[in-house]
Amino acid sequence: MRKVYLDQLGFFLVFLSQWSLFIGMGFAHNNKIPVNVGVVLDLNTSVGKMGCSCISMALSDFYAFHGNYKTRLAIKTRDSRGDVVGAAAADLIRNEEVQAIIGPRTSMQANFLIGLGEKAQVPVISFSATSPSLSSFRSRYFIRATLNDSSQVPAITAIFQAFDWGEAVLIYVDSEYRDGIIPYITDALQGIYVRVNYRSIISESATDHEIDEELCKLMTMQARVFIVHVVTNLGSRLFTKADEIGMMEKGYVWILTDGLTDLLTTFSPSEIDSIQGVLGVKPYVPRTKELSSFRVRWKRKFQQDHPTEETSEPNISGLRAYDAVTALAMAVEKVGATNFSFQRTNILSNSTDLDTIGVSQTGPYLLQSLLSTKFKGLSGDFQIFDGQLHSTAFQIVNVISKGERGVGFWTLKNGIIRRMNLANTNSNIYSTSKDNIGAIVWPGEPTYVPKGWVLPVNEKKLRIGVPVKDAFSEFVKVTWDTNTNATNVTGYCIDVFDAVMNSLPYAVPYEYIPFGTPDGKPLGTYNDLIYQVVLKKYDAVAGDTTILANRSKYVDFTLPYTETGVSMLVPIKDNKSKSAWVFLKPLTWDLWITSVCFFIFISFVIWVLEHRINEDFRGPPSHQVGTIFWFSFSTMLFAQKERILHW
Repeated sequence: MRKVYLDQLGFFLVFLSQWSLFIGMGFAHNNKIPVNVGVVLDLNTSVGKMGCSCISMALSDFYAFHGNYKTRLAIKTRDSRGDVVGAAAADLIRNEEVQAIIGPRTSMQANFLIGLGEKAQVPVISFSATSPSLSSFRSRYFIRATLNDSSQVPAITAIFQAFDWGEAVLIYVDSEYRDGIIPYITDALQGIYVRVNYRSIISESATDHEIDEELCKLMTMQARVFIVHVVTNLGSRLFTKADEIGMMEKGYVWILTDGLTDLLTTFSPSEIDSIQGVLGVKPYVPRTKELSSFRVRWKRKFQQDHPTEETSEPNISGLRAYDAVTALAMAVEKVGATNFSFQRTNILSNSTDLDTIGVSQTGPYLLQSLLSTKFKGLSGDFQIFDGQLHSTAFQIVNVISKGERGVGFWTLKNGIIRRMNLANTNSNIYSTSKDNIGAIVWPGEPTYVPKGWVLPVNEKKLRIGVPVKDAFSEFVKVTWDTNTNATNVTGYCIDVFDAVMNSLPYAVPYEYIPFGTPDGKPLGTYNDLIYQVVLKKYDAVAGDTTILANRSKYVDFTLPYTETGVSMLVPIKDNKSKSAWVFLKPLTWDLWITSVCFFIFISFVIWVLEHRINEDFRGPPSHQVGTIFWFSFSTMLFAQKERILHW
C-alpha cells in the first residue's frame, strides 16, 4: 500500500509541475504585446507567394531566438490582386490599425501607398519596389528595403568598358518598370562614349508575332549588344523567339538587368536552354551557413504550402522580405511597451474614406527606430541610408548549361574583380579590365569575344567617289568587268582608305563610285570630281587629290599621307680616286701657298728675336736659314728641342 501511495503522489507532483509550467507559459504569452502589421502582396504571383512564406519564416525564426521579447508582430495580410493597393492599405489602417505595412510588390502600387502612409504616419516598407522615383524625399515614411534599379548601372557600364563595345540596343517593357533604369543607363553609356543605336519598346501583352517582328528588325541593325530590362514572363518569351530566329548564335551579346537575372531560377529547363551564353548582373549575396540552412527549410515549407507548384530557389526579393520583417520586429521591440493606437479625426458628413483614417501615435518613433536598425541579414548588411538600402557590390553571372555561373564581381571601390576577398576590398585601384572576368561562354560558343557589331543590311552606304585616269595607276586604278558591269577599285590611296575604315570601332558601310564612263574615260577634272561632294552626289572622295586653296573653300581634306613635289632618279658614275693620297685632295694651292707664307713669316720673327742671344740661331748664313725653315716645318710634326728664350 505504501508503494502504491508513493507512486500516486509522484504522479501528482509531476502533473502539478507540468500544469504550473503550462499556466506560466500561458501567462507569459498573454503578457506579450501584439503589434498589428499589414502585408499587401499579389498572392497569385510567384513573388507574392515567396514573400509570404519568407515573412512567416522570418517571424518564426526571430521569436524562437528572442523568446523574451515583450512585443509580437501580428501579420494582417491583404491580397492586392495585381491592382492598385490603396483600398487594401486603407482597410488595414482604418480597421486593423496596423503600425506598419510591408509591400507592395511593384513600384506603381507603392506609389499609391506613399501618400497614405504619410497621412497616417505609418511606415511603408517595400522589399521589391525598385523605381528610383520612389524615395524618402517624397515621403519620409516610405522605406525601400531593397536597391533601386539605377544602382546596377555602373556595373553594366563597366562590362562595356571591359570588352570595349561601342554600341548598344536597349530592350525594355512598355510600362513604368522602364523608368527605373532606362534614363540612367542611357546617360551612363553616353558618358563612356557608347552609342545607343536603338530603343526597342515591347508591350508586356505583346503577342509572339509582335515579338518576332521586333526581333527581326533588330537583326538588320549593326549593333549586336542588347541590354534587356523586361519582366519575367515577357523575358522568357523574348528569348524563346530570339533562339528560334537565330539571335542566340555567334556574334550576339545579351546582358540582363538584375530584375530578370534574379528570377532565372524560375525559368523552365527549355527556357534556360534558350538563353545559353547570356550575361547578367545581380546584387551580391554573401554565402553563409544561415543562408544555406534557410534555403533548405524554405523549400520544405514552400512545398508544404504549395504542393502543386514547382519549387525553385528563394531569390533576392524573398531574402529582402525576410530581412525587412526581421528589421521591423527589432524596431518594434526597441520602441517598447507603448500605446500602439491611432488618434481619430473628427468625421464630417461629407468626409471621404481617406478622411476617416486616423494617425498612428507611435509612427514617428517606429520610423526612427527602423532607420537606426542595422544587422547582418540573409541578403547581407541591413542598414537604411536616405530611406533605402545601398549596395556596393554586384555579381556578374553567365548562363551555362542548366543554370548560372559567377564569372566576376563589380564593387563601387574596385570596379571589376575576379573574387570577393579581403585583398581586393583593401585596394584602392578601380579596374575595368576584362582580365578580371572569368571565362565566359558566349551565345553560339565562339572562341573569341564578340566585337559587338556587324555590317548592317539595311543602312545606307557611303558613296565614295574615285578618279578615273590613265596615268599613275599605282595610286588609284579602276577596272570594269564587261560581263557583270562591276567595277574593281585598287591602288595605294584605296588601301589607305580601307585601313582607316577598318580601324573604326563600329561598322560604316561604303562603296566606291568611279567618276568616269563605263569605257574608262574620266567625266571631268579633279576639280569637277571634288565638286561632286558639294553637290551631294558623293559623300567623300578617295584618291590622289592635291590640297589647293580653291578646293579647301568647299570641302575638308585629311592630313597629307604622301610627300608633295616631284623627284627624279638618275644613274651616277663614281670617278673618285681610291689612292692613299686622297686625304690631300681638300688642300688647294691657295691653302698651300698661304701656309708656306705663314711658315716663312713665323721663322723670320723667331730669328729676329733669338739670333742675338741664342747660339742655335747663329753661325753661317746658310746654317741660320736652314734652322729657320726647319723649325717652322717641324712645328707641325713634333715639339722642338731647341730652347726658345724670348718666345
